[in-house]
Amino acid sequence: MYLIFCTIPCIIFSQSTIAVTLPIVTLLDIEPTGTFTLNFTAPTEAGQALTTPAANTTKWINYTSAIASGGLTRRITASINQIIPGVSIRAQAAATSGAGGGVLGTSSGLVTLSTTATNIITGIGGAFTGTGANNGHRLTISLDVNTYSDLSARTNTPIVITYTITE
Repeated sequence: MYLIFCTIPCIIFSQSTIAVTLPIVTLLDIEPTGTFTLNFTAPTEAGQALTTPAANTTKWINYTSAIASGGLTRRITASINQIIPGVSIRAQAAATSGAGGGVLGTSSGLVTLSTTATNIITGIGGAFTGTGANNGHRLTISLDVNTYSDLSARTNTPIVITYTITE
């Protein structure tokens, strides 16, 4: 009598399914919070021009962006709530620095702000800049006289700069 043994390998599979959600995220912040003052200085000698205030470089733009698959890149715009006749209000976002990563935006360079939104950063993809000062894009805000004949004396005129992140 013959005994025949067959060995058949037995493989057992088990699967687990997970649901993954990656939300679309669009967050923007200016750090540190608070206001700053830019004041022209009156000349001390007749015939001299006003002294332009030093630019403010204390503010930083921080953002987090997760775009839809195949979605458009984002941009950050800036606008002001009012024009001061004879004065140009300018903004410039520096290149990114700090702890961020991803497809960070590119500065549009020095732009003159108006009541119409103007691009200051473009090309933002899936990215984050890190939070707080020294992360993201350092902002430089400056004033300049553009037309002396339009100037009139003012005291503590509040100018609100609105930053918006959008596709």
